[in-house]
Amino acid sequence: MGKDYSGETYKIIAGVDEAGRGPLAGPVVAAAVVLPEEFTCREIKDSKQLTPGKRSRIFSVIQENAIGIGVGIIHADEIDRINILQATFKAMRQALENLPLKPEEVFVDGNKTIPYLSIPQTPLIKGDTYHLSIMSASIIAKVTRDQWMEEAHQQFPEYDFNRHKGYGTKEHLRLLRIYGPSPIHRKSFYPVKIRIFDSRLKGFQQLSLNFTEL
Repeated sequence: MGKDYSGETYKIIAGVDEAGRGPLAGPVVAAAVVLPEEFTCREIKDSKQLTPGKRSRIFSVIQENAIGIGVGIIHADEIDRINILQATFKAMRQALENLPLKPEEVFVDGNKTIPYLSIPQTPLIKGDTYHLSIMSASIIAKVTRDQWMEEAHQQFPEYDFNRHKGYGTKEHLRLLRIYGPSPIHRKSFYPVKIRIFDSRLKGFQQLSLNFTEL
């Protein structure tokens, strides 16, 4: 149990959400947030409904007011190995493990519970549109992932990760066709997988052409 400013006890509840299930590159990031029972903030919404600037500002508000924040990050190579759904669940478990206190109940966005979790949990469909802790977790996860992709842009500037954050935009697909996959691309995702296949096919065709010229 936690205590509010009056000394009354209340149940410690964590909201959990993720960012980055759909992109072709970069990690999937999950966040778990425990808020004070009396905390309110009308500006907190689903991260997808906020501009980047407003998201960053509310990110700071949540950091300043939350009782606890935990983040979990699963990278592209592991996503390829265990699939994106299991990677998302693993990131959520990591986020809960990284909280500075153990919640007594978890509310998770979506229609699925997190496997292998001993804490009582409730999935909430569209919870990121009305549950304050889940909306807060959505913002923490999204801003954390965007910051990660901004840093990735410094290492791989040719892909413009700072603009599309790894999502399959037309520009990203165009650059993927030109440069092929980077080390942070998800090679099990079809648009990336097909680029790998094309590259290998071209290499095989070139090898065959060289052989016939001998």
